[in-house]
Amino acid sequence: MEDNLLLENDDTTEIDLGELLFELWIHKWEIMMMMIFAGALAFFISSCLLTPRYTSVTSLYVLAQQDNESITTADLTVGTQLTNDYAVLVKSRPVLDQVIHDLELEMTADQLEKLISVENKSNTRIIKISVSYEDPLQARLIADSLRVAVGEQIVSVMNIDAVNTVEEASLPLEPSSPRVLRNTLIGMLAGMVLAAAFFVIRNVIDDTVKTSEDVEKALGLPLLGSIPDSKSTDIIKKK
Repeated sequence: MEDNLLLENDDTTEIDLGELLFELWIHKWEIMMMMIFAGALAFFISSCLLTPRYTSVTSLYVLAQQDNESITTADLTVGTQLTNDYAVLVKSRPVLDQVIHDLELEMTADQLEKLISVENKSNTRIIKISVSYEDPLQARLIADSLRVAVGEQIVSVMNIDAVNTVEEASLPLEPSSPRVLRNTLIGMLAGMVLAAAFFVIRNVIDDTVKTSEDVEKALGLPLLGSIPDSKSTDIIKKK
């Protein structure tokens, strides 16, 4: 039983960190070439193959009551909690259908919903609506139409007196995606990691005996001597 345990322990692979670092240093140029290639590929895909998209942003402020009475802390608390409900109404089917009808969009409600993102900052009653589209002007028109439609829906469903506009839809001048620089850097990092991982794994699984140190490790015995390579002796004789 003890012999079996010893044999199992002998089968374990010893990893030398210094040897791995030396292996990476030897192949540093291959790693750098892979890093540059991956970065160039990511840059090409981001700048040439992916369609730029522009994001227009608008925001609303919902006040629970619009009369002359003073607003209590309880009113503000309830209003903040209801803001999540208002955010859900932004992507409701009546609102989406209204936007499609008003702008005569050639898309379904499900397709329009994928263009919209809604954000409600904590402890506020402001709803931020973002629309991402290939055409910056169309993105702005959709965001503005969406703001009007959801305002009417909130007033109708939630019995709110009014929905105030905090910020009208902006006209995006720069594409929000793809982020070419970020994607290029990520591609370079991924290429470097993959190349380094390849050489490390190849070194770890390579169990061939190459040096006298490998012989001592494999046999567990000190090396008494070595026989020179015949090629090296021929070179010495020629000299």
